[in-house]
Amino acid sequence: MRTAPVSEVPELVLDPTGEAPRLARRFLAERFAEWGITDDYVGRLVVCELVTNSYRHGEGPIVVRVFQDERDGLIVVEVWDGGEGRPVIQPDNYAATSGRGLALMAELVQGWGVRPLKEGGKVTWAKLR
Repeated sequence: MRTAPVSEVPELVLDPTGEAPRLARRFLAERFAEWGITDDYVGRLVVCELVTNSYRHGEGPIVVRVFQDERDGLIVVEVWDGGEGRPVIQPDNYAATSGRGLALMAELVQGWGVRPLKEGGKVTWAKLR
């Protein structure tokens, strides 16, 4: 686990293990505390969902960044991984035991999406309300 220099957006680099979501939630909570934001519930849910998807379906290390958008002041959560697959909201399947996280997350955020990285892999992002 490491963070970037203070002059840059701090990032957390995680191994793709079952510990990654917990460490990402702690990282987000620390950023929110630095900004004086006391309600981090949705942020923790969002970062957990995105990191869990990277851990389960992505490849290689997972990079988490949490920052405020300079244009509107809203918080952005980015999760990078080396996988080529793209997360998509699954159709309703009431018999499924998983696959609802992105749909839930999408209802709680201003917007979300995925963009490819030039060096391979992708960034999945969500902008909080």
